[in-house]
Amino acid sequence: MTHVVQADYLVVGAGAAGMAFTDALIDHSNARVAIVDRRHGVGGHWLDAYPFVRLHQASAFYGVASTLLGRGQLQHRGPEVGLHERADAAEICSYYSHILTDRMLESDRVEFLPNCEYLPNAQIRSRVSGQLLEMSPDCRVVDARYLSPDIPAKTPAPFEVAAGTRVIPVGDLAQIDVAPSQYVIVGSGKTASDACIWLLNHGVDTGNICWARPREPWMLNRAVVQPNPTVFLGMVADIMEAAATADSLDELFLRMEDAGIMLRIDRSVTPTMAKTPTLAIWELELLRTIEHVVRLGHVRLAEPGRITFDQGSVSTAKDAIVVHCAASGLKYPPTIPIWGRTAITLQPIRAGFPCFGAALAGYVEATRNDDAEKNRLGPPTPYPNSLAEWATMNILGTRAAMAFGSEPDIKAWADGVAINPAALPPEQDRSVALQDVLGRLKIQVPRGLEGLAKIS
Repeated sequence: MTHVVQADYLVVGAGAAGMAFTDALIDHSNARVAIVDRRHGVGGHWLDAYPFVRLHQASAFYGVASTLLGRGQLQHRGPEVGLHERADAAEICSYYSHILTDRMLESDRVEFLPNCEYLPNAQIRSRVSGQLLEMSPDCRVVDARYLSPDIPAKTPAPFEVAAGTRVIPVGDLAQIDVAPSQYVIVGSGKTASDACIWLLNHGVDTGNICWARPREPWMLNRAVVQPNPTVFLGMVADIMEAAATADSLDELFLRMEDAGIMLRIDRSVTPTMAKTPTLAIWELELLRTIEHVVRLGHVRLAEPGRITFDQGSVSTAKDAIVVHCAASGLKYPPTIPIWGRTAITLQPIRAGFPCFGAALAGYVEATRNDDAEKNRLGPPTPYPNSLAEWATMNILGTRAAMAFGSEPDIKAWADGVAINPAALPPEQDRSVALQDVLGRLKIQVPRGLEGLAKIS
């Protein structure tokens, strides 16, 4: 006999988006929720993350709306003194486990179905026992997997590997027991940067690292992406001011670099990639010590003593370890209405910050009845890859913030949650510096949006 799961919502995916949506939904409604995931627990890709990974943003910006991740403290030792704490993978997984157990299951309105597969015919199949479960007919599906990232631990290297070549995913670096004479890091983004920094911090000589970067990335200076509205909104004002008069995207990014917002590893090369993870200055300085950088396109073949690229090949040490950091990471499917006919499809709403977007969708779902109105208040914002896509993200994200910020109850809720990077204190508690920033935003945002539209 097939068991029927009684729930108002089926959230497919127990990663950051699914957890943030569920948390906000049950906080503001009496809904019953079933969460299904292929993995054994909650936390999504963090359960498979490489052991030395940390959030690239402040912990306060991540997680669920009801419960702060971390202690909300500034770092008081190490190279990031004065910046907000950043959780590691173990802390994030523990956090989500406690959110599930102490908050969601304790509410008696959430059921978690681990090691299970959601099937298109509204059935759920256990990957362990094969048992089939059915959802109640009026249950609404919430797709929290639409933008699930691909990570090296679960994605094969996207190039041919000849016999005798040692290619490992980035997570296996922590298991190295015999040092090779050379490490070849393959990838351009945050994961590859993390791998290089980890090696350098473990005493690997810069001359023993070859970094294959198919594209040059722009990255955000972590110091300006902080849980401080004067700092964060000051950065937004600076971006809009630069965009208002820039004649091209390259000029805009160079202006942001001059303003201390954007960073690039090699100032002699103009980046074409703008996923814009954050990077600290100390990390930038370490990365700049690596001189053996190969810019010959994507890797096509790794073989003992040689790597072949789109545009040529380079010699490597016979015992080189090739470190695969080349999974696509973020995905870039088309943006679709979050509230659709067959499912609620979670996507960012404000530019970036997916946890806030998912929580906002949960709040809107709990407090509004009409899907057309929900889509007006929460239009999706795509992740960027190129400079033009970064400009589009900021245009759409700013418009979305104007839409949901115009609703008094949503604004009050958003100003009260730490995962909102633009949360504002009550007017009587705003410093003179913050008031000045808000005055600048009022002037610069319309100009900046117009400028972004012209050059994107």
